[in-house]
Amino acid sequence: MPADIHGILLLDKPVGISSAGAVARVKHLFNARKAGHTGSLDPLASGLLPICFGEATKFGAQLLDADKTYRVMVRLGERTPSADRESEVIERRELPHYSSQQLELALSSFPREYAQVPPMHSALKQDGKPLYKYARLGLTRERTARAIAIHDMRLLDWQPPNLSFDVRCSKGTYIRVLAEDLAAQLGTIAHLAALRRLGVAPFGAEPQWSFEALDSLSPVQREDVLLPVDAALTAWRRLDLPAGGVSAFRQGQTVSVPLEPLGTLPGTVRIYAAGLGFLGLGEIEAAGRLVPLRLVSSVLFQQRRIPA
Repeated sequence: MPADIHGILLLDKPVGISSAGAVARVKHLFNARKAGHTGSLDPLASGLLPICFGEATKFGAQLLDADKTYRVMVRLGERTPSADRESEVIERRELPHYSSQQLELALSSFPREYAQVPPMHSALKQDGKPLYKYARLGLTRERTARAIAIHDMRLLDWQPPNLSFDVRCSKGTYIRVLAEDLAAQLGTIAHLAALRRLGVAPFGAEPQWSFEALDSLSPVQREDVLLPVDAALTAWRRLDLPAGGVSAFRQGQTVSVPLEPLGTLPGTVRIYAAGLGFLGLGEIEAAGRLVPLRLVSSVLFQQRRIPA
């Protein structure tokens, strides 16, 4: 029977499998009852796909909203309907002679905040149908531009016609569209030739696990590679709840807390208790009241790894 597994796996997803397919394979490997990914990667993309198990799924939204870092290869001078390698090239243009300095300038001067129009080849729905289904019928639908942020773009290599760079961006950024918009700035066309996700904040430097590596481990060893349920929540302040408020908080009740240790600042905090570890997320109000937002189940309290 499936087991109750809790924690976060940093999967190195290979090219050729969907995010849903990767989750299904991981669930089978871990014999896990409940698992889900936190921001999909297209089958043509590889790299970091955090997968939450059990109680960690309660906090997966924090990763959906996180900044992402990608390693990108763009083929300049060629356009495809899907803006990637999924469809055939339908237009080619002769490229000007771009120097590395010109390309570095293009990356550094690219708008850091702009309204990006989602591609037709995407899973966004209109009238209950994904846009890519309209695209496959040769239809185009109006799409509303969405505000995104490009935090950093760094040139890695220029081997004409392939331009390689790293980009750190906000949630909701379509790298295929970014490739086309960058090419337009350069006065040409392009499509995405390769994509690898390097980081999902706060993760990036930690080891990532391929299917081959996971296959080589025993069931006990596999569970040992999981990060704690609260590993994605380090951006929030930590509050160690006094013993007198633990029971009420665990029951979903609002409790009073001393404000001094937190600098009297209201806001979201991650809550811990001596002997129990992570209890969940709470919201501190200006009056010093702690409101429970998202609580973990008591099943975790016997297997907790309490962070320093």
